[in-house]
Amino acid sequence: MYAELMHQLGGIRGVRRELGRDLPAGCSSATADILVLLGREGNMRVGRLAELLALDTSVISRHVSHLDAMGWIDRRADPADRRSRILGLTPEGRALLAELSDSTAQSLARRLNGWSVEDVERLIWLMARLRASFDGAGTERGPQRPPS
Repeated sequence: MYAELMHQLGGIRGVRRELGRDLPAGCSSATADILVLLGREGNMRVGRLAELLALDTSVISRHVSHLDAMGWIDRRADPADRRSRILGLTPEGRALLAELSDSTAQSLARRLNGWSVEDVERLIWLMARLRASFDGAGTERGPQRPPS
């Protein structure tokens, strides 16, 4: 049972890769992940971004430089520590994020057009529950009941 689960989880990479094919020029899936996180969580330091994405700060810094050069984010001095920088979305970055969200939603809708609403809701619930099982040292904090 768990071997099959591992196999299916490995297949998620292919799903993400397919969704990534619709990204605009200059926007990799890694840079899209950063835009999504900044859009959801708000402004933050590079170190916090690296922590949330579970990536090395040097990797994040390269992506941040690219995002800054594209005009999608800005880097401001942190008022609490002038040596640090706070990252935030620019208006262009917010517009791109909205475009990415719409494009991804449309792609998912096309791929899942044969699924019932209940099946999609159940998948969302199960994925949230799985993620919660891995957050916080194995304590399950996710949704406790499936959708009706």
